[in-house]
Amino acid sequence: MPNAAPILQISEAEPDAGAADMPLIPFALDLLPGDLALIEARNAVWAAEFADLCSGLVPLARGSVRFLGHDWAAMPEILAAALRGRIGRVHGFGAWIGFAGVDRNILLPQLHHSRRDAGVLLEEAAELARFFGLPGLPLVRPEALEPADLARAAAVRAFLGEPRLVLLESPVRGQFADLVPPLLNALAAARDRGAAAIWLTGSDLIWNDRSFPATQRLRFTERGLAPLRPVT
Repeated sequence: MPNAAPILQISEAEPDAGAADMPLIPFALDLLPGDLALIEARNAVWAAEFADLCSGLVPLARGSVRFLGHDWAAMPEILAAALRGRIGRVHGFGAWIGFAGVDRNILLPQLHHSRRDAGVLLEEAAELARFFGLPGLPLVRPEALEPADLARAAAVRAFLGEPRLVLLESPVRGQFADLVPPLLNALAAARDRGAAAIWLTGSDLIWNDRSFPATQRLRFTERGLAPLRPVT
């Protein structure tokens, strides 16, 4: 979609000193509707902070990050909160609320950032749960789930609400190969709707798969994001 407005524009965005542990250098990345960027990120902390930067959660020393045409640094917090409801994310470090059920964890971001009916969200979440291989929406606390099922639940949370941007931080961790096909199918459906996505990985399972349907491949190093080669 060469004439479409970008979903995400990172323009010479340099994290503010003391605000992040990732390299304090300018980052640049443009994602159009339908784009899927595969980023090799062996440092899990850097990967998480880069996802934060995309979401407007990292203060900048200079440059800008725009989502759906809006500069995160220039918008009121009420608008920023609403826009974050358009971002789906698999968190590399889980980000589960331990005292709440997995079902509540999955629904909370949408309940907080959007005005969609809770019953409709619940039905959509249950359908996504089955799509990702769960028998239904888990009602137990996160620690009661097996790691593979918790990874599936994280995918449900990320795709709930038809997000415009999907951020995946090592969603399969090199272990859950059976989760790759449904993730790619969910990404294909989202991209067909005009969403864009970033898949950050430290796993050779994903990074060395030359059939992975990325429109951009980049490597995240201490020097920033390095594009490897155009993908056609």
